[in-house]
Amino acid sequence: MTGASVQSVVLSHSSTSKNIGIPIMVNGCTGKMGRAVLDAAISAGLDPVPVALGGLDDDGKIVDAGGKQIEVHGPTHRERILASTFDDYPNLIVIDYTVPTAVNENAALYCKVGVPFVVGTTGGDRELLYKTVEESKVYAVISPQMGKQVVAFLAAMEIMAEQFPGAFSGYKLEVMESHQASKLDISGTAKDVISCFQKLGVSYELDQVLQIRDPKLQAEMVGVPEEHLSGHAFHMYHLSSPDGTVSFEFQHNVCGRSIYAEGTVDAILFLATALIYETMPIFVAVGGTT
Repeated sequence: MTGASVQSVVLSHSSTSKNIGIPIMVNGCTGKMGRAVLDAAISAGLDPVPVALGGLDDDGKIVDAGGKQIEVHGPTHRERILASTFDDYPNLIVIDYTVPTAVNENAALYCKVGVPFVVGTTGGDRELLYKTVEESKVYAVISPQMGKQVVAFLAAMEIMAEQFPGAFSGYKLEVMESHQASKLDISGTAKDVISCFQKLGVSYELDQVLQIRDPKLQAEMVGVPEEHLSGHAFHMYHLSSPDGTVSFEFQHNVCGRSIYAEGTVDAILFLATALIYETMPIFVAVGGTT
């Protein structure tokens, strides 16, 4: 984690009762993740505003969210639209689930307007992203891994690696990760966990990761439910001692997108609480991707 002022993002949904009606703008709401966030936010009592930002292909689209019509605007007049919406809803919090190529430009816009925001979009120039937010003093939470339980697991791995370096020296590591066929690259979370094991003394290279992208293998070999073949994240890390008499296994399996949507809602509530109590400007960056 890095930031001007870092605090825990883990809030329980029981706190939503005191945050009913927080206005939110979900940019990228035409995508699967943006849509999932809209649904989770409405269930939590948050209030989507009737406008959102998107790409050129999204301009003019209407998204129905809990009976409310949200008009999506392309990039042409996005600064004017965001600024006027912020004027109309001074407690507005923006959520960004757009595309990697837009994340830096979007963050710069949010900082220019001064609106607090949550970024769950992956990719982009992350160092520039962090620098932009830190210099602006705008409240923000940035994490390409919004599954807070997965983040907690990764944090535990990092603590173990720091406190017990070399503890698994000589052990053999096997890594298998399965994601929907559209995800071609190695999971960022897997990369981070592997980095921890390397600090623990394991010799392992990223090209050794077994990536499963074939839906048939995912169902038959990995055990992914058929209804989640188009959206899942299954990770397995198996360690074995040099003589094969001792083994350890770490596993985290995610079906669907609800864990990320719910984590995003928690990030929104975290920012809203910070704004209500006028704490120091907060920037929280959490590593790891799905």
